[in-house]
Amino acid sequence: MNRRLAQGFDGEVESHPRSPVQAVIALGANLGDRSETMSAAVRDLARLPLVDEVRVSLPIESVAVKQDGPDALAPGYLNAVAVVTTRLAPSVLLGYLHAIERRYGRVRSADRSARVAGWEDRTLDLDLIAYGDVISDDPRLLLPHPRAAERDFVLEPWLTVDPDAVLPGVGRVDEALRRLRVDRPNGHEAGAR
Repeated sequence: MNRRLAQGFDGEVESHPRSPVQAVIALGANLGDRSETMSAAVRDLARLPLVDEVRVSLPIESVAVKQDGPDALAPGYLNAVAVVTTRLAPSVLLGYLHAIERRYGRVRSADRSARVAGWEDRTLDLDLIAYGDVISDDPRLLLPHPRAAERDFVLEPWLTVDPDAVLPGVGRVDEALRRLRVDRPNGHEAGAR
């Protein structure tokens, strides 16, 4: 195993091979040939080094969410979730996800504090939702994804791949989805994509 791929931000090399971990990746697209782009991105995930398995949900449609809320006039999103068994360090996996996004025309804003980048339409969005039971508040790698429990378009497809899924710090995904549907009967997230 390439130790550099299994090391984290600090560059510390583990003395033993990293054990495989289940990482959860949300895929979304609302521009271009959404279905083909997402299928190609899943193939790219499967070709990553130290990735042993990729299980992906069927895609679902969702309304685009902008700063002012759901926008039925914006192109709709196609969303899916992939559960990846990997030995890549979470920061390395995130770097690969950003590289795959760029391959399909995604440009991430360097100034994430402006939050403008969270509202634009996109050819491909790959969010690292969870990495095993890791919890991180490092601004470079927030785990689990801070808004995952607010996103029915993440929770619903995730359950189709893993009915017993647990979101670290939140609990069972099926219960989180039930709470979300009680709190927001229309199923739309209040925050950014």
